This record gives sequence, structure tokens and C-alpha cells, in this order.
Amino acid sequence: MVQSLELLLDDSLDAAVRREWHLLLDADLPSQGRHTGLSNRPHITLSVADELDELDSRIDEEFLNVRFPVRLGAFVVFRGKQSTLARLVVPSKELLVVHGRVSQLAASAEGYRSHTSTGRWTPHVTLARKLTRAELAEAFLRLHTCPSDLVGNISSMRRWDGESKSEWLVR
Repeated sequence: MVQSLELLLDDSLDAAVRREWHLLLDADLPSQGRHTGLSNRPHITLSVADELDELDSRIDEEFLNVRFPVRLGAFVVFRGKQSTLARLVVPSKELLVVHGRVSQLAASAEGYRSHTSTGRWTPHVTLARKLTRAELAEAFLRLHTCPSDLVGNISSMRRWDGESKSEWLVR
């Protein structure tokens, strides 16, 4: 079981990312837009663990109505056997404060993923996963006309349960 705590984007920024997903789809490339589940949306993952349920009441108290400006910047590639293409999230004071506090709360969670801890986390919004080198090159060609920065706001925080494929907003 994997659970996460994520920041959601406002409607205009969400739409801008989805346009990039669709540019990739239109070129028959891997894209997050291929996932048609209702909970599939652009987001910034703050923390991941096997089990975050114990934190729900503390998270709800601290992060109710979390909203602040956010800027998505340059494209970034996470490499492995295949690549993940994403937009970097430009760190702001607000983002780092929220992430730092979430990291403190989640660090004791069962199965906490340390790559989301303070000092190891790379804030990003995923555009596509499992790209080959050729697909990655084509993706850059398709996205070269996109704005260098996308600006908007964080609209809310959600919890995601990967096993049940369910989400709920922090309230």
C-alpha cells in the first residue's frame, strides 16, 4: 500500500499542465493524460509512505485551506531504465515551509519514503513516465513552444491512497 500527501493546482494552472499532457498524447507519446481515472490530476507530491492514516487529524488541523502562489519552471528528466519528464516547481518560501512541516509529520510514518524528506525532495509536476530516449527527444520537440514558466496557485491539499485509488481533500 502506498499513500501520499499532495498539493493540487488551481483550475488555470491545472489546465495549462493538461495542455502539455495533450500535446504528448497527440504525438502518441507517453503522457499522464493517458490515465483516465477521476483522481488523475496534476499535483505536487509532498510525502509518500506505506501508511499515513495516523497523521490525518494533525494534517487536517495544520493544512486546512492551504493556498499560495506557485511557479512551474523548466522541464526536468528523472532517469532510470526509462525516463520521467516533469516540470520543476520553483521553490518558494511558502512551499518549503509547508513541505518542511509535512516532512516532520510524515517522517515517523510506516514505510516513509526518504526521497521526499527535506533536503532530498525535488518538487515537480509529472508530465510523462516511462519514456524511451527517442520518446524523450520527441517530447522535447513537441513541448518546445510551451511557455517557459507556468504560474498559478496551490488550491488545496489532498491525501491519495494508491491501493484503493481514492483521494480526499484535507479538511
